[in-house]
Amino acid sequence: ELPESWADMQEPLLEGMCFTLKYLGMTLVEKPKGEDMAAAAIRRIVATARVGARKFQKVILTVSPRGISLQDADTKEMVENISIYRISYCTTDKLQNKVFAYVAQSQGSGALECHAFLSPKKKIAQAVTLTVAQAFQMALDLWEAAHAGR
Repeated sequence: ELPESWADMQEPLLEGMCFTLKYLGMTLVEKPKGEDMAAAAIRRIVATARVGARKFQKVILTVSPRGISLQDADTKEMVENISIYRISYCTTDKLQNKVFAYVAQSQGSGALECHAFLSPKKKIAQAVTLTVAQAFQMALDLWEAAHAGR
């Protein structure tokens, strides 16, 4: 449950805000950002996810000005750590409004990957998206502050 003034809460974001989501999957995309690109990628991921009858991996997604980290909710094992500088886009899908997705450049191949997650509620998917946007702003502010003296 998010307080009304949660957008003003900078402190917890520095430490990292955690969300428990289900990982739906990943697909490669051509462009680093754009609503249409993201909607098409999410449709592909959701369609693929529906075909496979496997159980979705429950992850703890932590957002901070450093980026996004993914941890397996059951084993607590680190799945991935994505630097804020590799993330080019994030969104809550208009049709699948419980789905949060982000586009990031793969560290290994440099390919653009769209990762999608299912949240228990529409409000949570929106909160993750807003928190990532806030993390971007904080990272920019921190970067500008660090370079201001030069």
